[in-house]
Amino acid sequence: MNYFITGGLGFVGRHLSDCLLKEGNRVTAVGLSSNPKLIEHSNFRYIAADTTKTGAWQDELRGQQVIVNLAGKSIFKRWTEDYKKQIYDSRILTTRNLVDALPEDPQILFCSTSAVGFYGSRGDDVLTEESTPGEDFLAKVGKDWEWEALQAQNKGVRVVVPRFGIVLDRDGGAMNKMIPAFRFYLGGPLGNGRQWFPWIHMHDLVYAYRFIVAKQQISGPVNFCAPHPIRNRELAAALGEALNRPTFMPAPAFLIKLLLGDFGRSLLNSQRAVPEKLQNSGYRFTYPDLKSAVNQIVKRGPNSSRTDSNRTFREGAEKV
Repeated sequence: MNYFITGGLGFVGRHLSDCLLKEGNRVTAVGLSSNPKLIEHSNFRYIAADTTKTGAWQDELRGQQVIVNLAGKSIFKRWTEDYKKQIYDSRILTTRNLVDALPEDPQILFCSTSAVGFYGSRGDDVLTEESTPGEDFLAKVGKDWEWEALQAQNKGVRVVVPRFGIVLDRDGGAMNKMIPAFRFYLGGPLGNGRQWFPWIHMHDLVYAYRFIVAKQQISGPVNFCAPHPIRNRELAAALGEALNRPTFMPAPAFLIKLLLGDFGRSLLNSQRAVPEKLQNSGYRFTYPDLKSAVNQIVKRGPNSSRTDSNRTFREGAEKV
C-alpha cells in the first residue's frame, strides 16, 4: 500500500514508517527538516516542506491510499503565548491543507492524530470516545484539530482520529526525560500523584494503526491508550522498581506550575481514558499493563523497539 505520513520522521512517525516498510509498503514522509536522518529503504521517500503552508507537497497525495497526519509542535516545553500559537497552527493548518488536497475517494483512509487532552482534566471520570470535550487550551486544540480532520468525510474519505495517550518508548517522549531523572535518584510522582495517566506502549500504538487499516468499519475518534490507565504515582512506582531506584521525591504541584506555567498545569491533568472502540473491535494489546510495558522499555537497549518483534504488521493484525 501507499502511505503518506506528515511528521514521518518524528518520534512516532519513524517507528511507524520503519514497520510499514518492513511489510513491503511504500512510504512518503513529509517534515520540516531539510537534512534529516533518513530511513534507508528503496520504498521510502522524504519531502522537506512546511505543511502549515500550501505547496507542491500537496500534489503528492494523489495515488496515496492511507494518509497519516502526525505533524505538530511538541507540547513538552514551556508554553509562551507565541509557542501556544505554534502548537495550535502546526496542527490546525496542516490538517486543513491535507483535507483541501485530498481527492474525493471512498477508498482513502485519513488517520489524523488527536490526543486525550481533548477531554480536559476530568478527575475520576472514565473517558470513552463518546465523552464530551474539556475547556482548557489542549482541549480547544483537540476540538478544532478533530473538526478540521472530519471535514474530509465530505469527500467520502474514511476518517479515523486516534486520540493518543502518553506514548511510552525509550527513544523519545516522556520516558526519554523520566528515565535519566530516576537513574539520578530524582524521580517521583507529579503533585499528589493521584491524577490518572493514560498511556500506550509504542509497539501497541504502531500495531493499532495497522489494525485500523484492516478494520474498515472503524471511523471517527479512537482512544489510543492501554486498557488499564494508572495514576501518576503508579507510573513513578513502576519505573522506580524497574530501575531499582526510590520514588520518594515528588515534584510539588505549585513548583511545577511556577516553573512550567500552563504546560505544568497540563501535566497535573487527570484523564482516565480507555480504548473502548479498539477493544470492542477486537484489538488485543501486547502491553496492556504498565509493569510489562515499563520493564520492556527499561530492559531493552535504545532504538530496539523498532525491531522488538519479528512479526510483520499482518501477523500483528492476526493476533486481534
